[in-house]
Amino acid sequence: MTAHAELAHYRKTPPSNPSAPTSTSAPNGPSVPATRIDRPRPGDGHLLWRLARDSGTLDLNSAYSYLLWCRDFAGTSAVARDASGRAVGFASGYLRPESPGTLLVWQIAVDESVRGLGIAGALLDGLSARVAAEHGLSSLETTIAPGNLASERLFASYAARHGATLTREVLFAPEEFPDRGYAPEVLHRIGPLRF
Repeated sequence: MTAHAELAHYRKTPPSNPSAPTSTSAPNGPSVPATRIDRPRPGDGHLLWRLARDSGTLDLNSAYSYLLWCRDFAGTSAVARDASGRAVGFASGYLRPESPGTLLVWQIAVDESVRGLGIAGALLDGLSARVAAEHGLSSLETTIAPGNLASERLFASYAARHGATLTREVLFAPEEFPDRGYAPEVLHRIGPLRF
């Protein structure tokens, strides 16, 4: 249950209105027309489950959990939709109960057909701007398994765009998991954030 990026290239600047349609593009690459970042709806749960399943890197939760997430945590999650309204990416997150100014990004995935076009960066920018406007936001956290360079680049790029410091520390060691074979989960904390 970690946030893993599915892109190698990310937006350099956040959209001016995170809920409005935006075009994203990779350096020297094609653009994705009218990609809209908005709240997931319960009906999106099965689509988010498929995106997570097809990512090849995310821990896949039950289909039921994605339905619940889209109902109960829609305010702290985001979905990217193409011009037809099809979900092509998502970021799920929540505000930490003991630190309500901290958004923990649980999972982030982008459909293989549009990877490398900046959608993951747009999801993070749009989601964090919305959470900041609605709840206040001082920091963003995620966990990344060692060796997931795409996720590391995504969150480092986010920190740089927002002029924030990125720190890392092991949050969960391998022996804390019930099964063998888990790598440590490294907490990436970005802050302070100002919107």
